[in-house]
Amino acid sequence: MTSRPKIIVLDDDPTGSQTVHSCLLLTRWDEATLRIGLRDDSPIFFVLTNTRALTPEQAAVVTQEVCHNLKVTIAAEGIQDFLVVSRSDSTLRGHYPIETDVIAQELGSFDAHFLVPAFFEGGRITRDSVHYLIINGVPTPVHETEFARDSVFAYHHSYLPDYVAEKTQGRIPADQVERFLLTDIRAGSLERLLQLQGNRCGVVDGETQADLNRFAQDILTAASQGKRFLFRSAASILTALAALPPQPVAAEAMARYVRGGKPGAVLVGSHVRKTTEQLEQLLQEPGTVGVTVEVSQLLTGDDRRSQLLAEILDQVHTVHQAGNTPVIYTSREELQFDDSQTRLNFGISVSALLMDVVQGLPSEIGFLISKGGITSNDVLSTGLNLPTVRLLGQILAGCSVVRTPGDHPQFPDLPVVLFPGNVGDRDALATIYRRLR
Repeated sequence: MTSRPKIIVLDDDPTGSQTVHSCLLLTRWDEATLRIGLRDDSPIFFVLTNTRALTPEQAAVVTQEVCHNLKVTIAAEGIQDFLVVSRSDSTLRGHYPIETDVIAQELGSFDAHFLVPAFFEGGRITRDSVHYLIINGVPTPVHETEFARDSVFAYHHSYLPDYVAEKTQGRIPADQVERFLLTDIRAGSLERLLQLQGNRCGVVDGETQADLNRFAQDILTAASQGKRFLFRSAASILTALAALPPQPVAAEAMARYVRGGKPGAVLVGSHVRKTTEQLEQLLQEPGTVGVTVEVSQLLTGDDRRSQLLAEILDQVHTVHQAGNTPVIYTSREELQFDDSQTRLNFGISVSALLMDVVQGLPSEIGFLISKGGITSNDVLSTGLNLPTVRLLGQILAGCSVVRTPGDHPQFPDLPVVLFPGNVGDRDALATIYRRLR
């Protein structure tokens, strides 16, 4: 095989880079920014579209815009070989098939699109086309977990062909879905991949990284023979496609990136139960002080909002001046809304408040930990106003560290941890804090 294709990942929240390192994350997708990604030495780069936080209509518009600009820049850069990945949640939440349909329309024609939701670091495996989440050592079909009851992205099937039929409303019937089972993958799938055409839908098993590494080899070989493939996946297939060496600085040694050995700040937005448990553990660590953001007060209008912001920042600076790390977290009660649009809009106003908090943080903090996918995306694009950021690697399985550029006006060379909502055990947040402290 001659050259490796450039792997272009459209990530619906900023945590899909949680198994790779040393590549660029782009928070904008104008042609000039995309060109930076395409020219970068790394075989892979990520465009953080944050579409999981948007309505279906908005998600389609953003994806279309990214793909249009990609088409122009890929042609301008003379790039022949590329793979496109629509990276989404390993628990099957997200705008499928909206995003893959738009990508196929703009960047097609593809011979096949593959659903590869396995994410081994997070305990997500696929066996016999059924997708499982390992909970306390027990593989649980994902449709039996809290994620399947998501207020925006609910679904009823863990058997992926049925999931595809459900999400495409029967446009792709379950019996038309190609199943790549563990036995197929381990025996080699090249011949079969070469036969696919017409953007056929395939679902891919994976129990270990070795399974997806094998599948990726066959994919790359087929691609080198002219086949064009699209992926809807979680993070583990990206590890396999990019085939990177180990990260330069080990997870346990990430404290070397902390600025001046100073205390940091932690921002917690995610609402899943796992996050709340992790937050409780973190607040027992010496040197941490909780600062609660009472989000229900945002329902009372703009005057209260600016007052709330001033109160939060006042607490944060007091904690920091005492040599401690403020842990800023949204109140944990689940508010009820009339419909999903109202809920999404309220989420946007909470995030806007949190980003004002980020911009008001003490400029000499040593590090920042951002908990929650949508929160982390907003921290990079809005709170820190970064068009591109370099990924250093993982500080814990599934948790990435990026660093702001040296010429950042407020927080130069600041290490920022991007910690997804539904990853890690009860002690994970405390472990990361200890590694940086």
